[in-house]
Amino acid sequence: MNFDDKFFSKVEKKTKVNKDTILSLATKLQQGNLKDEESLREVIATLSNLTGKKVSKEKEDKIVETVLKGKVPKSVDKMF
Repeated sequence: MNFDDKFFSKVEKKTKVNKDTILSLATKLQQGNLKDEESLREVIATLSNLTGKKVSKEKEDKIVETVLKGKVPKSVDKMF
């Protein structure tokens, strides 16, 4: 998928997250091992900081457990 600067400008305007940060996180997700607890916690912390949403230790533990046990739906339509 190829995104142009216009797309990133819209995202940045709406989220206040710049293109470099988005691309850095995408790279981390692609290269990272999300079955590794430390990498997963780092991604959660990064997303928490980017969105300004505090993630409690309990919620972080639950997210990590869900991902490590493979209980995350494979398609978005099954999440809701």
